[in-house]
Amino acid sequence: MTTRTTTGVSHYQVQKSRRAKFIEDWRRNHRDIVALEDVTTHPTERGGRVGVYVGADGDRPTRTMDALVHEFDPGTTTTVHRHSWDAMVFVVAGWGWTEIDGQRIEWGPGDALHLPAWAWHRSGNEGTETARYLTFSSEPMLETMGMSVLEDAGDTPHSELPGRPAYTQHLDGDDPYARRVRRLGREQRSRRAGRLHTSWDDLELVNTPRGTRTTFLLDRAIGYQASGITMAMFEIAPGRGQSMHRHPGEAWLYVVEGSGHTYLGTEPEGGTVHPWKKGDLIVVDHFLWHRHFNDDPEKTAKVVRIHMFDSLLETMRALCDPLVLFEEPPPHIRDKQAEDPTTVQWPALRRPTWP
Repeated sequence: MTTRTTTGVSHYQVQKSRRAKFIEDWRRNHRDIVALEDVTTHPTERGGRVGVYVGADGDRPTRTMDALVHEFDPGTTTTVHRHSWDAMVFVVAGWGWTEIDGQRIEWGPGDALHLPAWAWHRSGNEGTETARYLTFSSEPMLETMGMSVLEDAGDTPHSELPGRPAYTQHLDGDDPYARRVRRLGREQRSRRAGRLHTSWDDLELVNTPRGTRTTFLLDRAIGYQASGITMAMFEIAPGRGQSMHRHPGEAWLYVVEGSGHTYLGTEPEGGTVHPWKKGDLIVVDHFLWHRHFNDDPEKTAKVVRIHMFDSLLETMRALCDPLVLFEEPPPHIRDKQAEDPTTVQWPALRRPTWP
């Protein structure tokens, strides 16, 4: 007996219809600014509250990253869980701790952490005020490949939990299979030895040609081994703006302090302006030219920028070469847009406050 599989129409028609619907849905769900007041937190079985800035679980689907906010009341300890994707944490309020594969890390406002893929983790708040942090994860990208897996172990002690997935570290030989085993073994050893925590107290901001001063929070340049997510913070001087640029993919900016506006446009002129304030998330994608401004004439603005440049965007650049996918204006225009940051009397760096 033979069976025949058919769609009734050609693959061309099926794919064309499917791809058209996908881009229509994508554009319908797009946001330029997700305001703080638009994010509602909900109690969860883990013991805290969770809200969605961007992500399918909050009706704002994405393709590569999601952005969630987590709150923990005093005396709270969450359940322990792990997942096949990794996540970046940025603390915005309160003092607490996170246990990552049995290692306890104390944190406070402005600190950043990396939760590696398949690492068991839980968080707690032993203070007197509500703790609040944001997570940025690569779950949507893994979901597109059918590789998103989550495991919740409740209150199981770490000593009773299974370790991360096993892997073969070495195999002799010079054939392609042996080379692959050794290559992937080196990769896993490197990833599992990466840095986990950046303290706000250790940050040092450096002036940039874009008219701001900036620092890495989570990046391979400072010892982190992630799935390509990189997190940096930049500070904009009172009444000034960052120079314009554009790139593909999803890039988000969480406003830590201050208020201002962002220009977004398909061309360097004639686009739209979007105001933002503390606690908002600025959404930049669709290969738009963008530029961020601080509207306060007296105080600086601090923004945390998150994107997947070291994985997704670098892959896109390689696949599309010789097309240029990361663009800035010529230096003489860039320098005119970005005033010299060395002329600014930058304030002392203090931990963020909430609200």
